[in-house]
Amino acid sequence: MLQMTRSQLTSEVRASLTLAVPLAGAQLAQAATGFVDTVMMGLLGGEVLAAGGLGATTFQACLLVSSSIVSAVSPLAASAFGAGQTREVGRVVQQGMWLAMLMTLPLMLLLAFPRPLFLWLGQSESVTVQSAAYLQAIVWGFPAGLGFAVLRHFVSALSQPRPVIVIMVCGTLFNIAGNYVLMFGKLGLPALGLAGIGYASSLSLWAMFLALLFYCQQPRYQQYGIFQNLHVLEGRLFRELLHVGIPIGILTAAEAGLFTVTTFLMGQLGTVTLAAHQIALQTAAITFMIPLGVSFATTVLVGQRLGQGDFRGAKRAGYTGMGLGVLFMAAMAMLFWTVPEAIVSLYLDINDPANQAVVLLAEQLLGVAAMFQIVDGLQVTAVGALRGLKDTRVPMLIGLIAYWGLGLSCGYLLGLRLGYGGMGLWWGLAIGLAFAASILTWRFSTTVLRTVTPHQRAPR
Repeated sequence: MLQMTRSQLTSEVRASLTLAVPLAGAQLAQAATGFVDTVMMGLLGGEVLAAGGLGATTFQACLLVSSSIVSAVSPLAASAFGAGQTREVGRVVQQGMWLAMLMTLPLMLLLAFPRPLFLWLGQSESVTVQSAAYLQAIVWGFPAGLGFAVLRHFVSALSQPRPVIVIMVCGTLFNIAGNYVLMFGKLGLPALGLAGIGYASSLSLWAMFLALLFYCQQPRYQQYGIFQNLHVLEGRLFRELLHVGIPIGILTAAEAGLFTVTTFLMGQLGTVTLAAHQIALQTAAITFMIPLGVSFATTVLVGQRLGQGDFRGAKRAGYTGMGLGVLFMAAMAMLFWTVPEAIVSLYLDINDPANQAVVLLAEQLLGVAAMFQIVDGLQVTAVGALRGLKDTRVPMLIGLIAYWGLGLSCGYLLGLRLGYGGMGLWWGLAIGLAFAASILTWRFSTTVLRTVTPHQRAPR
């Protein structure tokens, strides 16, 4: 393990928190948008909620994976920034915009015409029609969402993430107001129902993108020239973005797919199990936003140190990010373990006898979630550290093996074959995450050590 003096540790923690707090806040704001949309869909009725949920999940999945691919802008721009290569930073962002544009058209076509896919997946005609109306409204915001992701990674790579959280919080509030106005036809506008929520979200995405675009026009950013020669596709940089970004997108899809498949398996065990699973999963998803923000910050700091040639500093930044992720999730694990009833009461009336079966199982699942909170925080920050080293292909393979080869297999065996039900499926998740955390941490330690040149190695 790397030895750090107290002053070095304090400096690393301060640098990490300065970046991580705004980025984590931005992730929480993004999660709040989905939560608010879901709640407001429920005001329109159960069938509308089902259709809207299907559409929202589809849109968010496409935006999540494509945003993960363009997140390659972060380590490349951070490394160039650390090396003092100002124009290289701008060119990375320009190629990130090219990548975003090239992904936008096919994904917009998929989202705008979802009927064949939904019917093939066994969805009813009525749900498909309503879901398509939502998607055909929100799809216009997809280019803005992806463009915002590129600019967000640009300003974060320069260690200036504060405008991101301000813009995202304002965007969330704008989305809530837009939902209300367009859903119910206020201010003289027609009542658009579920499509109104889609249009409001689309307008919110454009508002956030344009706000960040305007912010990047400030003189301090002019030296990077991110708006110069946007028409030029640079093969070398574009290929490097793909080399780094595609494995990130695959890993993101694999991890999201693990929880999606687990949810479908939970549904086979009955409505009580599925409801309890949703409570525990939603809670774990919220706490995960914080180490995810720390992971983004770790990518930037490791990338910057790598660009500066400070390889031991890169190692310190990586371990500091992992430590912060583990500490936060350890605190969350204590909450899950000690006050599960209070957490469940946020979702259900725990005094209603009709809810007792769900409440009991949800509390048990939160106990298992407490076990994997720490390893979940460790694995996501370890991935962030490796991305700072531009190491994404091997982590992708590790994730596929851990999540699908081990986690899902163990969960299926324990939950459905050995009869442990929902608890067994969640223990499978814990096993997969623990394996990923241990191997990814080892991978970072060995990779960053190989990066250090012989004359820079010092006794540890």
